[in-house]
Amino acid sequence: MKNNKSAFCAIAVSAMLGMGAIEANAQQTRYEGTVTIHQKDGTKTSFNESDLWRIENREDYVYAVMKQIQPQKYTDVDHVSFDWIAQEVGKIILNYKREISADELKQAVKDMRTQLGSALNAVYSMRGGKEGGPPQAQAYQFAYNLGPDSYVQYFCVPHSDFPYANFTLRSTYDLCKGSIGGPNTGFSRMKYDMAPTLNAEKIDDMPEIKAIYLTLFNYAAIENVDLFGPLTYYDNKGNFEGSSFEYDRVKDIYYQVKADIDAAIECFKYYKDHRSEAYKKQIGSTIGSRVQLLSLDYLYNADTSDLSVWIRFANSLKLRMAIHMSKVEPATAKQWAEEAVAGGVIENTTDEIGLFPSLLGNTHPLIEITGWNDIVMGASFINLLQNLDHPYMKYLFTKNSIALEKSKQAVSGTSAPAVTPKGSVYVGMRNGVTPGIDQTADANPYVGYSMLDRTYFAECNPPLYLMKVSEVNFLRAEGALRGWNMGGTAQSFYERGIRTAYLEDRNYKENEYTKHVEQYLNVNAPKGIAYVDPQGLTPDMPSVTKIGVKWNEGDSKETKLEKIITQKYIASFPYSYESWVDLRRTGYPKLFPILNTEHGDGTIKPGDPKVQTADNIMRRIPWIPDDSQKKEDIKATGIPALSEDTNNKPATDTQMQRLWWDVDAPNF
Repeated sequence: MKNNKSAFCAIAVSAMLGMGAIEANAQQTRYEGTVTIHQKDGTKTSFNESDLWRIENREDYVYAVMKQIQPQKYTDVDHVSFDWIAQEVGKIILNYKREISADELKQAVKDMRTQLGSALNAVYSMRGGKEGGPPQAQAYQFAYNLGPDSYVQYFCVPHSDFPYANFTLRSTYDLCKGSIGGPNTGFSRMKYDMAPTLNAEKIDDMPEIKAIYLTLFNYAAIENVDLFGPLTYYDNKGNFEGSSFEYDRVKDIYYQVKADIDAAIECFKYYKDHRSEAYKKQIGSTIGSRVQLLSLDYLYNADTSDLSVWIRFANSLKLRMAIHMSKVEPATAKQWAEEAVAGGVIENTTDEIGLFPSLLGNTHPLIEITGWNDIVMGASFINLLQNLDHPYMKYLFTKNSIALEKSKQAVSGTSAPAVTPKGSVYVGMRNGVTPGIDQTADANPYVGYSMLDRTYFAECNPPLYLMKVSEVNFLRAEGALRGWNMGGTAQSFYERGIRTAYLEDRNYKENEYTKHVEQYLNVNAPKGIAYVDPQGLTPDMPSVTKIGVKWNEGDSKETKLEKIITQKYIASFPYSYESWVDLRRTGYPKLFPILNTEHGDGTIKPGDPKVQTADNIMRRIPWIPDDSQKKEDIKATGIPALSEDTNNKPATDTQMQRLWWDVDAPNF
């Protein structure tokens, strides 16, 4: 038995008793009443609280009792809500009501400088940091471009050869061990650098910093489980250093994260009226130097901030999670979402949280990646924007950089001309197509397809957001559509989401998007532009976009949801993780079918060649373990956790395995 498991379960039962964690010196404490644990087979285990103190090794006893109800993990304990238990379960407890002087805080910051430096590395890792530095191109590419950015068809990788890496991609869905695990790097570095800081004794002398770090740790954990599924969450969070790790269910992680968010919010709220001005000034300085995830409001008001921006961020994360689980647990999702909105979510651009490359002395990683010719635009994304006449089509992308000739291997069903002149079309690459070889357009025509306009992208200096106000508006629009109290109508949030959807830095003076957005809001219907591959290597693809932009109250709920998710997808660009969640759970936006599915693990179906279907969407990244111990852990607890999350249906470590919130059911 792992040492951290016995402590874990002791704390869980102590929460049932309404007490704090059971301490070693509390052997003579007496309790009154009875605790009843409901087992999965319908039987019950009861014991008197007054007998607990007589047990010589209570923690081992508690562990044995708690194991009886696995995998439910204490969700059915009499008279105790799961939320309350979860708040007490982990090793990270927020003791925020202590009186702490500014001098004590200053000394703690000094004593913790090494751990705080590690925590900053963890923050950088959330958006492509590497080796302790801010986000940079190779790490960002590994975490985003080669995986989810392509799964949601924002980008496509145009060449298969990466001379300075240990992988060769056959196509987007290749299970190449050198790249498939890339999206795991963010949380992997987060747990390595953040967990020791969260578990350090001195961090309790700066509870607000601890609350921020705990919220960010949980943000990264939710990103990870939404990509891969079950995670060794409690072992990672507790900084466990054993050889064998236990995978926890997605559902359990969601509930624990929600409880941690609530605890962090209470810490932020307490700060306003219970800290000295000197203490607040020190906290402001520490957040600025050791967190560096700054909203515009906090950037210019660090010394006077009341930390409400972090309350809004935490509640916005809770709202995001609630929307994710709206089909699997609709009643709980509604409760969480309404709590989040009532508690205050991100309302304007000054509340947005992100890393600002210009303040970190570098540029957005996509600028360098585009310069390497390692990505081109996805055909489905460009075609969607063209059909809706989106403002981005007026300035954000380049046209073909070389003359493109129709290939001698052109397929039937293509209307490609013999030659497509240089600079004449916006054209993306179909995801799943076998890339060319070579990174130069002369040798590999795919490299000559449309890309981001590097000059404009560099000038407008896009932040690396964790949460944008546009996303929160679209979350609230969907919640309102589902009948939840979001503080407004679906239409009002939908239109506000579009108006704030642009990727440019909010201080960029020459923002082209805002010049065209009002016209865009009135697009009634798509243009019906088909995709034509200039090389003729794939048949023409009719547009799959059948909706416009303009809100119509007479539309069906399904059409309204499609509009909301489609605009959220565009607004999220180039951040793909949340877009991939939406695609899997709702089926929107409508995208082109995946090609060459045989390059995957065989579970993704070719599907209808004219429309992407539910069995033609990759639903999860497999773990692909690289050592025998990980394989054993996955077999022992990973696969069972996947199964438990899906009502004990047989689960597999495959690309088409659904996750807990990915329910095969209608959206309404």
